[in-house]
Amino acid sequence: MAMRISELARAGGVGIETVRFYQRKGLLTVPSGDAPTGRHYDSSDLQRLRYIRQAQTAGFTLAEIEELLHLHRTDDRARAREMAKERIEALDEHIAALQSARQSLARLANECAGGVKGPCPILDAFDEPGVMSSASA
Repeated sequence: MAMRISELARAGGVGIETVRFYQRKGLLTVPSGDAPTGRHYDSSDLQRLRYIRQAQTAGFTLAEIEELLHLHRTDDRARAREMAKERIEALDEHIAALQSARQSLARLANECAGGVKGPCPILDAFDEPGVMSSASA
């Protein structure tokens, strides 16, 4: 199944510029071809594009995805598992930060609802650095 870049992008759920960006980063190859016949991509290109998108959805960086693609070829399960554990740890930290921010905002929203005089605690919370991170403490 030969596809032009627009068809590859559509099938992969991305824009053409995203495909080109991945090519510049070396994650996708640029197929050979000339202007009259055009460049065509095949199902392996689509599979690789989808792999990259899924890895990004899991939170991996482009550099990590490049390594995952290499590991996929070599079947280095130990390193892949290590990378997954690192990603899980980073996600857990991010989730904890988001939960803290949520708690801070919920507290500020309650304080705001409690009074009509004086400055709004929500609007004032963003005036000073660290207020949101310390608000949940």
